[in-house]
Amino acid sequence: MSKIHNKRQLPPLGALTAFEAAAKHQSFSRAAEEVNLTHGAISRAVAQLEERIGVELFVRRNRRVYLTMAGRRLLKTVSESLNALSDTVEEIHRHDKNSPFLTVSCEPSLAMRWLMPRLGSFKEQHPELNIDLRMAGGPIDLLSENCDLAIRRNDFGIPDNYSQTFLCSEMAGPVCTDNYWQEQANQALDQAHWLHSRTRPNAWEDWRKQQELMALKPQSEQYFDHFFYALQAAQAGLGIAIGSTPLVSDDLVLNQLAPQTLISPMGMQLTGYDYVLLSLTEPTQDQRIDAFTRWLIVQFEQSNC
Repeated sequence: MSKIHNKRQLPPLGALTAFEAAAKHQSFSRAAEEVNLTHGAISRAVAQLEERIGVELFVRRNRRVYLTMAGRRLLKTVSESLNALSDTVEEIHRHDKNSPFLTVSCEPSLAMRWLMPRLGSFKEQHPELNIDLRMAGGPIDLLSENCDLAIRRNDFGIPDNYSQTFLCSEMAGPVCTDNYWQEQANQALDQAHWLHSRTRPNAWEDWRKQQELMALKPQSEQYFDHFFYALQAAQAGLGIAIGSTPLVSDDLVLNQLAPQTLISPMGMQLTGYDYVLLSLTEPTQDQRIDAFTRWLIVQFEQSNC
């Protein structure tokens, strides 16, 4: 039986690497420079592949080489396979307990308004670790998305095999600048411009139900694509939005009534949701995750969330 039909008889990895370089450049000399081999070594590796497969991969003509149809087909598969192998090795390295990287997925609004301003202090405490921050919200498959941790609002079903670390209970309420509340809304919600977000479209309705104020209506209203944008619009004095902790915690703690500091004129109420840290194993089983978890818990405690 021909070797080509024996799927376990794969060509050596070194020969495939040499072939990919030669195929990309269509030059054995340039391939030799790229992979730090001699011209003869590249030529022998390609010949070994051609003998193993039983077809020509290159046409040699006038000291030049050109890929055959079989060569082009093999190049596509070899490049995809080598890239996948490289990515997998990198992922394994990055998620090893001794890796200097920690990949954290965080809801965009929380990342931009709360987490990112604090990451400098984590780096000061743990200069050996690099946080790879990825912004995403909602359900997450930590394994397939190659994340070590995810910071989430638990408003969706979380798999039973995930470890959950409680961070804080969410609170929400109308937020705006003091100037807007005093001078433009005249301290009345029904005279205010309500700011909505399409990522949390029911925020105002949920708050009104909780406060038994379903008859309350805005003077005008406006929609934004993202919760972060609605909060930024409120901070810019364009209206009043439903804000939540910890996203607006820094503003409420400062309480300096500066032009771009948010206040909560009606107070904040529990929403029934929590912010949690998700991981595939208990944080204590990985020193990187344990360090980040401990630091994160302290940050939430200091934010009075």
